[in-house]
Amino acid sequence: MLKGKNIVLGVTGGIAVYKAVDVVSRLRKMSANIDVIMTKSATEFVQPLTFQSLSQNYVTVDMFEEPKKWEIEHISLAQKADVFLVAPATANIIGKVANGIADDMLSTTIMATKAKVVFAPAMNTNMYTNPIYKENEIKLKALGYEFINPAKGRLACGDYGEGKLAEPVDIVEYVTNMLTNNDLEDKKLIISAGPTIEPIDPVRYITNFSSGKMGYALAKEAKSRGADVLLVSGPTNIDVPSGVKVIRVNTTREMLKAIEENFDECDGLIKAAAPLDYRPEAVSNIKIKKSGEDLNIKFTRNPDISQEIGTRKKNQIMVGFAAETNDLVKNAKEKIKKKNFDFIVLNDVSKKDAGFRSDTNIATIIDKDGHINDYPKMSKEELSKIIIDKLSELL
Repeated sequence: MLKGKNIVLGVTGGIAVYKAVDVVSRLRKMSANIDVIMTKSATEFVQPLTFQSLSQNYVTVDMFEEPKKWEIEHISLAQKADVFLVAPATANIIGKVANGIADDMLSTTIMATKAKVVFAPAMNTNMYTNPIYKENEIKLKALGYEFINPAKGRLACGDYGEGKLAEPVDIVEYVTNMLTNNDLEDKKLIISAGPTIEPIDPVRYITNFSSGKMGYALAKEAKSRGADVLLVSGPTNIDVPSGVKVIRVNTTREMLKAIEENFDECDGLIKAAAPLDYRPEAVSNIKIKKSGEDLNIKFTRNPDISQEIGTRKKNQIMVGFAAETNDLVKNAKEKIKKKNFDFIVLNDVSKKDAGFRSDTNIATIIDKDGHINDYPKMSKEELSKIIIDKLSELL
């Protein structure tokens, strides 16, 4: 899959170095060529021979050791890289690069490369949240460097919080996505996902069965193809895909506001969320106590997000979803016209393994010209590729 791709891996000192060994192994199994540069601190945790055996390339540590071939090594590796990955990336190396310091082989090679540089930070949670570190990260992101968000959990020092190196499978996926299809590079997409909730009182609310799985799969696929993705998400239990920005909302009106504030700058909107159409007209500020009487709640209409955004549409591509149980095609076509969609993804949610909460979907895609394409049952990840393919063609 990565045959012919050159990845330079920078390994800095930290207990997470052992995960970098797994990263090299996984990338090699995908036929990538790997060149490893280790800092001297990194060699205190894992010997260069380990990386040399797995990568099948000589590992560089000392900037002034006798060269193995007649070329300036930090320049040749800098020019060779299709992607420059630093994993684990300590606060030290990130601070060096952010401030233009090049005092060892790794920092010098990063300074010399024109390849995309990706940092996978790993450090104590207090270091990770330190404002000096955060300022360096913000500075580098503004300059085009990318970051693979660390995980949250128990750290080697015993602390609990953010700072754990991302799992090797996630790091490899991130790099693989960078080296494959980039048809959405420089495109800004908004993707809404999940349900909304509407409060009844301080302890109760109404919602629906949407899990957010389809929207999150779309965000992951779009990001993997180079898009700048903003995910506007209702309450879910799904991890945000790496590199995807997220605005978390609860109510339908909050979701509308988040989309409105970002719509003018986007190239496309995928409305995969299932916002509630109605909300309680009055919300009690104290818990409604049970009584011997039936509870009657009066509902009022929520704004129709798609319809309101559709009236503001200029050159953007808008994709909708229709979760239906009857008169499927008729209802979907009406939505396309009413809400100014370019195409709609129709789900018969009465079918088993389709629609809400399921890991699979059975979809029909209808465009504004009336063309209809039916798709068999497939995973939501597979369907997301089809949807993003069609979106990409229109863009």
